[in-house]
Amino acid sequence: MDATMELDELKQAWQVLGQRLERQETIQWQLLRERKLDRLRSGLRPLAWTQALQMLLGIGLIVLGVGCWTGNTGVPGLFWSGLLVHAFGVAHAALAGITLGLLGTIDYAAPVLRIQKQLSRLRGFHVFNAAVCGAPWWIMWLPVVVAFAGFGTRGQPGPTPGWVAISLAIGVAGLLATYALAWRAHRRARSRNAAGPFDNAGVERARALLGEIAEFERE
Repeated sequence: MDATMELDELKQAWQVLGQRLERQETIQWQLLRERKLDRLRSGLRPLAWTQALQMLLGIGLIVLGVGCWTGNTGVPGLFWSGLLVHAFGVAHAALAGITLGLLGTIDYAAPVLRIQKQLSRLRGFHVFNAAVCGAPWWIMWLPVVVAFAGFGTRGQPGPTPGWVAISLAIGVAGLLATYALAWRAHRRARSRNAAGPFDNAGVERARALLGEIAEFERE
């Protein structure tokens, strides 16, 4: 009888010890997960700052473009340059706003798979943003300069056509070369599951941290 009671007490003690170890392991895992997610969140802050600056740049381009084309409706070069700068500014502001929205909707308390999907959407859209608002500066600097020249001039002639043509040719060549090199680098990076030329470093570090969390969860 005593032996049976001692065995039961021993089993109960082992069960209690096992439960405590499981709780301790769960707490340690939660702390580790929270630390990694805090690193992930802080690593994405620079992207939020750059997107806020992009939005401010977009607003500035909108003001510049509107000031140029509204005051030069009779000068085709200035009028169309102003419209291009206006549209480029809208693209900057809109894409930055969407990127900030995607950043704000990441649910760090969600399961890892869901966070990975949210981060994947952010990554893809950021690449699109960089391709639309980054590389085209090879050409768009020219309409911006023209818009500055025509801002508030009210019908005064803009830069000479020869200078515009030469600058445009150089810009187009640079843009095409950038896209070609970026596409080749993008294909090589994807084949190795690495970061591409338009990928953001903070987003890539966040993906790596999520991969570490997922690996721990599988173990």
